[in-house]
Order: sequence, then structure tokens, then C-alpha cells
Amino acid sequence: MEVVPLVTELVLDATDLKILNILQNEGGISNLELADRISLSPTPCSRRVRLLEEAGFFRGRVTLVSPEAVGLPVTVFLQITLNRQKRQNLDQFESAISTWPEVMEIYLMTGDFDYLLRVVAPSLEAFHNFLTKLTEIEEMNHIKSSFALKQVRYSTALPLDHLSQENS
Repeated sequence: MEVVPLVTELVLDATDLKILNILQNEGGISNLELADRISLSPTPCSRRVRLLEEAGFFRGRVTLVSPEAVGLPVTVFLQITLNRQKRQNLDQFESAISTWPEVMEIYLMTGDFDYLLRVVAPSLEAFHNFLTKLTEIEEMNHIKSSFALKQVRYSTALPLDHLSQENS
């Protein structure tokens, strides 16, 4: 078995940036189609994708499911303040809520509150049940909920234009 060393620092060129942009928007694209779109033959294209993956440019490959299609039309953003910001309290809070399937995103924040959460639910009643569970966390001090009325823009693709400017 051949051992391939992990690439520690990969300098991106224009072809790599094209690959990243295409894969961010079309994760299920075949290597053959990707190679055709970036004007490479399949083997070098596959090698570049593997090098990008080994260098840590990909966090995973997923299929994005529509929340409405699976019965999760309620999106709520929660601003959470804990009683104390001791490392142990932060760790305990993060451990507790990280496993809850309704919690889609968790951010430790600066400013007026400690955490920002994005939560999805099938109904207001289900969200109320979630909120009741959340208030049982010992270090909880304050929760402010904001319901999303409409999703205006949602993207998982990161902007990469700054990388092409750095490489120029």
C-alpha cells in the first residue's frame, strides 16, 4: 500500500479555485464532468481534488435537504446568555446542546450575548418543547428568540474571489 504524505500547505492556482467553486455548488458532479468543465483530463482532475481534500479544504460532502420538504418550516435564532462565562460553563453548555438535532448551528459570540443558535422545528409547539428543555440547563440566564419569517438568501458556498486576487 502506497503512503501518500499529507499536504501541509497547498498553493492554490486558478484551476484549484475553479474546482473549489464548482464543488461548493455541485457536490454531486462526476469527476468526468468536473474535468471537462475545468479543461483537464479525468486523472489529473481527480488528483487535484484528492490533494485539496488531503490539504483540508473540504469539511465533508453532503446533500442539502429542504427543511420545508421534510416538515421543518420553523426556523428560530436564539441569543443566549449564560450566568458566567467560565470555560467549564461554556464547555458544559456546548456539550449539552451540541447533540440536540434541532440545533443546526452554534456560535460563541462577543457582545451582548454569549451564543447564537439556529434551530429548526416542525411546529411552534415543538419549538416550545425545545425551549423548555433549553431553560433546564443550569447556567442559563437569558434567552431571546427571533423567528425567521422568510429566508431571503441561503448559501453554503464560501466566496473565494479574495484567493484569486492573492495569487495574482
